[in-house]
Amino acid sequence: MQYFISHYNKESELKFPDDLIIYDTTLRDGEQTPGVCFSFDEKIEIARKLDQFKIHQIEAGFPIVSEKEKETVKAIASEGLNADIIALTRTKPGDIDVALECDVDGIITFVGTSDIHLDHKMHITRQDAINLCETAVDYAKDHGLYVAFSAEDATRTDIDFLKRIYSKAEECGADRVHIADTTGAITPEGIRYLVSELVKDLNVMLALHCHNDFGLAVINSITGVLAGARGISTTVNGLGERAGNASLEELVMALKILYGKDYGFKTKYIKELSDIVSKASGLEVPYNKPVVGNNVFRHESGIHVDAVIEEPLCYEPYVPELVGQKRQLVLGKHSGCRAVRAKLNECELDVTDDELIEIVRQVKKSREEGKYINDQVFKEIVKNTKK
Repeated sequence: MQYFISHYNKESELKFPDDLIIYDTTLRDGEQTPGVCFSFDEKIEIARKLDQFKIHQIEAGFPIVSEKEKETVKAIASEGLNADIIALTRTKPGDIDVALECDVDGIITFVGTSDIHLDHKMHITRQDAINLCETAVDYAKDHGLYVAFSAEDATRTDIDFLKRIYSKAEECGADRVHIADTTGAITPEGIRYLVSELVKDLNVMLALHCHNDFGLAVINSITGVLAGARGISTTVNGLGERAGNASLEELVMALKILYGKDYGFKTKYIKELSDIVSKASGLEVPYNKPVVGNNVFRHESGIHVDAVIEEPLCYEPYVPELVGQKRQLVLGKHSGCRAVRAKLNECELDVTDDELIEIVRQVKKSREEGKYINDQVFKEIVKNTKK
């Protein structure tokens, strides 16, 4: 058995689309994390690993930003990856021309739609925004691109206006429209209502770009799909502006394990992908980060370890190998005889029962004195006990 979840999960009552698209924006929105700037080689490596993972689409970058960005996006597009390669553009033909020069499969073009964005960032009217949308989508479709139109700050936009601008994008031939929860300011109940209302009037595919300011990006994405959306934006390790975006690893594993929906991703590469992005970004993954954190499959408490040794799923919802992790039994102040015995066996060390009890006592004492019980410390304790 590879996983064991709550029997209260109602998989059969939930309707997930078979054609759900997950597109990853680590190379674009992830790089907009303050202080993060991927090198050319790092971007190529991340793109290749995302493709090995079997991601559906890779948002490779924002090519109008710089010549180097343009060069990198073009290089990713020429890699021959199975994933579709898309680029971000503003609603400007000039931006779209640069994306075309990169030979990408498609674009995401965006405009702010909330009144606060229209008034204080863009200084345009609602009708101006609709006109920009029309011009950009028409231009991109005329040049043979896959086109997604994104309403920035959609979750703080008047719903009637949102319907108008999405309808215009659909009329112009957009392949997909995006709800961008730009400040992570919507609840699961809110996203359920918004998506349900939009799909009543739209035939175009609806996708979600959720930020994590309140820790709700993953559940908002899942809730939105259950309400009728068919696309989700993610980043590896949840990178992105401020609190980041919906975490690729958390989303995929929640869908696969909790909801029983497997979209064919090669989850065994998740940890490796996370490590590559962590190294490239210079941002360490928190030890308690779901799925990829170092502590997710580590056990110290004696009661827990005893159970894990006999049946790991007592304290793990799924086995670590599913995501490229390994189980670790950690010795410390909460360790008991069984955990220490397991460590002794791992180190191929043989002791008497009396020595085992003393080793357990010394392990607890050493940890409480501030020593981390690594292999070297443990072997020293064993050596001193056997004198």
